[in-house]
Amino acid sequence: MPSRRQALSHTAALAALLAGTGLFPQLARASSKQAFDARTIQDAMAALGAGALSESGDVTLSGPDIAENGAVVPFAFSTTLPGVRRLLLLVEKNPVPLVALFNVSAAVEPAFSIRAKLAQSSSVYAVAVMDDGRALYARKEIKVTLGSCGT
Repeated sequence: MPSRRQALSHTAALAALLAGTGLFPQLARASSKQAFDARTIQDAMAALGAGALSESGDVTLSGPDIAENGAVVPFAFSTTLPGVRRLLLLVEKNPVPLVALFNVSAAVEPAFSIRAKLAQSSSVYAVAVMDDGRALYARKEIKVTLGSCGT
């Protein structure tokens, strides 16, 4: 029978092995699966446990005013607020509005650039979910001339 010290040592080795193989991020994705399956912005925010959305000048979102191809629309979003837990990108009229979710810690600068698909012209939201549950956003209207997402 292993001693308590040996059991703790084996547990730490197993945790290091799992972290090295990337299994812990899969667990994190599983916890936000409901948010990625949500069909409305409100349902996605509820699945993430965030409060009501309120507009903030401390969250920034940039992207083109007109996107000729909805399959590759570049976005950059960030915030300078301390205490950010997550940074999200949501597209209101996409079949699945939650496009990106980044878990942020004090060691990570909350500024990201991605390319996303837009099904049609829509409002796009960059949302900063704070440690206290507040959800602050910036919004931008994007016109799409050729949609994506199978529409």
